[in-house]
Amino acid sequence: MADTADPRVAVYLDFDNIVMSWYDRVHGRNSYSRDRQRIAADITDPEIAESLAAATVDVGAIIDYAASFGSLMLTRAYADWSSAVNAEYRSQLVARAVDLVQLFPAAAYAKNGADIRLAIDTVEDLFRIPDLTHVVIVGGDSDYVPLAQRCRRLGRYVIGIGVAGSTAKSLAAACDEFEAYDQLPGVTPPSAPEKGRGRSGGRGRVRGSRGGSAESQQAAAEQSAESGTEHTTSAEQKASKTQRSEQPPLDEHQLFLAPRSIVQGHDDHDEHAEDPHDVAADLLERALQLGDRGDGDWLHSSAVKTHMRRMDPSFSEKALGYKTFSEFLKANSDIAELEETGHERLVRAAE
Repeated sequence: MADTADPRVAVYLDFDNIVMSWYDRVHGRNSYSRDRQRIAADITDPEIAESLAAATVDVGAIIDYAASFGSLMLTRAYADWSSAVNAEYRSQLVARAVDLVQLFPAAAYAKNGADIRLAIDTVEDLFRIPDLTHVVIVGGDSDYVPLAQRCRRLGRYVIGIGVAGSTAKSLAAACDEFEAYDQLPGVTPPSAPEKGRGRSGGRGRVRGSRGGSAESQQAAAEQSAESGTEHTTSAEQKASKTQRSEQPPLDEHQLFLAPRSIVQGHDDHDEHAEDPHDVAADLLERALQLGDRGDGDWLHSSAVKTHMRRMDPSFSEKALGYKTFSEFLKANSDIAELEETGHERLVRAAE
């Protein structure tokens, strides 16, 4: 193994996964699945082109983040590069010396093709290039959990990168460090997805139910408002029911790393979804208890943060809205007592 002072990094991108997940993150859950046929039929369609442009992945931000861990020895991206969606990225990837691995799907929506090929290549590279010290896996699929575990058993430091809301919690736990793509330097987090996106994939259009079109429902609602009635019309009830049905509750994996606004937007699961701030506060309390062993000694804040990242690799104070870890500690003054002396930041459990 190489000296840790000169780390050598290998990067593996499940490109389809990151593109689809980011598209869903920008336009709403399952948006890519709804728009898939329209994308495949005509990528130049103005509405589709606008949606894809709004959900463009910044490959440079991913590679730059990976390079912060050491020298990049190899970078591979796995996808069907004959696809028009992926072809848009080829020049950007080639400019960053990314090796494009072509996958030929055996079926229209082939599953696990990139997962298997990526895992095989990674394990082969670990034995073929023994001085690799860091492995960066870009993708949020839980299928990569065994790969991350194997890399760690072989003595490599594993970093995971995935899109918030589409990353399996088990994958983040299997890595030494995990970072949401949304939080990478240079990436602008998207605004809340538009609520008017229908299942047809059109933006701002809701396909009417069998009881009538969206236009007729709107007309009925307006007529009811003008008459001053206080009763909810059947058209409004149908529209409300349709809107709720188009926003299915987040599952266990998608609640993980989901922005606070997204989690709270699913009323059916509010009682089950944990507030990310509460989760982070509990993590801080455990780290302080384990760090001082109850003797009240002061600890370096950097050591506390490192301990928290070891217990939960997905922890990030920036994802919670704090610029620094010190700000996070100050916001949790009921748990942690912070003392700033010169350049030192010391912390202990609050009494």
